[in-house]
Amino acid sequence: MDWITILRSLQSDFVNRISSGSLLHCQTEGQHSELTIISGERLRFLRNFCWQMAEKYKRVSPVRDVFTSFLKGKLGEEVVKERLANFITEVDYEKRIGGDGNVDFTLSNNPLVGIEVKSRCGNIDTVKWSVTAEEVAKNTVIVCILIQEKVNEAQAEYHLILAGFLPTEMIKLKTGKITFGIDQLLYGGGLFTYLQQFNSGSQNYLQREKLAIYQHSSHLTSHSHNSHTYEHEEELTYSPEQLIQLYIQTGDDNFARGNYEAAIISYYGALKLNNQLNYYNTEIYYKIAIAKYQFGDYEGAISDCLQVLKLNPNYIKAYQTIGLSRYQIGDCQGAIADFSQAIRINPNYPFAYMNRAYAYLKLGENQAAIEDCTEAIKLNPNSYLLNHNSLNNTAFIDTIKNNLTNHQDFLQVFQKMLEIAPDNSVASKERANYRYDIEDYEGAISDYTEVIKSDIDDIDAYLKRAKACWTIGDKKSALEDYTQALKINSSDADIYFHRGNLRWEFGDMQGAIEDLKKATDLYNTEGKFVEYRQTRELILDLEIEASLDILNF
Repeated sequence: MDWITILRSLQSDFVNRISSGSLLHCQTEGQHSELTIISGERLRFLRNFCWQMAEKYKRVSPVRDVFTSFLKGKLGEEVVKERLANFITEVDYEKRIGGDGNVDFTLSNNPLVGIEVKSRCGNIDTVKWSVTAEEVAKNTVIVCILIQEKVNEAQAEYHLILAGFLPTEMIKLKTGKITFGIDQLLYGGGLFTYLQQFNSGSQNYLQREKLAIYQHSSHLTSHSHNSHTYEHEEELTYSPEQLIQLYIQTGDDNFARGNYEAAIISYYGALKLNNQLNYYNTEIYYKIAIAKYQFGDYEGAISDCLQVLKLNPNYIKAYQTIGLSRYQIGDCQGAIADFSQAIRINPNYPFAYMNRAYAYLKLGENQAAIEDCTEAIKLNPNSYLLNHNSLNNTAFIDTIKNNLTNHQDFLQVFQKMLEIAPDNSVASKERANYRYDIEDYEGAISDYTEVIKSDIDDIDAYLKRAKACWTIGDKKSALEDYTQALKINSSDADIYFHRGNLRWEFGDMQGAIEDLKKATDLYNTEGKFVEYRQTRELILDLEIEASLDILNF
């Protein structure tokens, strides 16, 4: 996949920086760092463990050789443990005595994903890491660590470099072992994001990623000679323009998966190249802005959108995003100003009217909010306001319901909707629900009737109309609605339960018992044992009552 080309490009830059010592160094656990330093108490703990291993396996090899071998491995594992933190299983030295089975770590939420760590000392120009066929088979990724100092008992401090990683899907073995250098690795900064996909549990996604790796990466194979080094079957090269598109596509892919931080990093990569070429980069700034918005960095989103507006003062989506960001940080007046500017640029833009309505609602300016709602409905009368909310991902109706405490104001919004689009069954249903909530049952029944005229199979409308009818005492209509609902769905235990109770009230004891018995069967099948017991007790009461009626007769 194209992201491999990006990680290789970053790896090349990283290798160049190793020589000059210009490495990223972060001591915060769980964050990326090219350099990790281990010393003091932490190193003493590792040494003690490795001496225990040396004593245990001294019959196999000389004690000092065993100690050195174990310490190399544990130093590398400490780097990966610090960088990935709780994302992977912690190193448990007690349990791991006796061998790790060629798997050093697994993902905390997916123990099937193995991570093998390879540690080597040496110079970047000559250092090589090796893996066996068994290690490739058991692990999802190989992580390579470069130890800058010679490993021995006397060394007081180690400077460890996260040299890079390789997905095992990219390793093609022609023999039982393969060796590779630092140039063949992918940049270590992409390790966490690469592993995140396996934490999602989406097997279909994993299969697509594997296929993409084979189709779009430079395939890695091994020589059949003793060197066993990687050989590139084909080396893909990209122009700066193509590389910009690769960064953008990688950012878009991460954005679509909800990996907003990774998307921002990719977009910045595109922006850097774009600026070097003096290209027009409005769209990239905007992509960074919306990724920051989704990530919760509202100030950052505003800053990047302002950059967009410097390049294009009429970029309407930038005003939208600034307005949304200001709304999120509580600056409703500022949000209204931005949405108003968007409306000045395009008076037929329903999104801006709707979002400005939210800001007005927040400030208690209900009439202004209603006017904006009305205008937005005129521009998109069918479904937009009821099915889309770009501010907070809840239904538009719920928002205005929570803010418009005056029932007449709230109903006025629905009235406008239905005047503009009389056949808007969604508006009718939402108004019916609202009328039911405020105990206007007759009004609710009228609206549910309109909904059913538009869709005779809307079971929810039948059930809610039945409840409204029952509440005002029209039990005959309620019984008819429950019966109609069962024609649509004959496997709903609750409907049988309610109809059974109504039949009982009408004196149809036999019909009531039949419905309640059907309800118990369904409750039992669904595992709803509380409802099952309660309905069984009700049936018993009815059967006793029926028997008493027979005796009295």
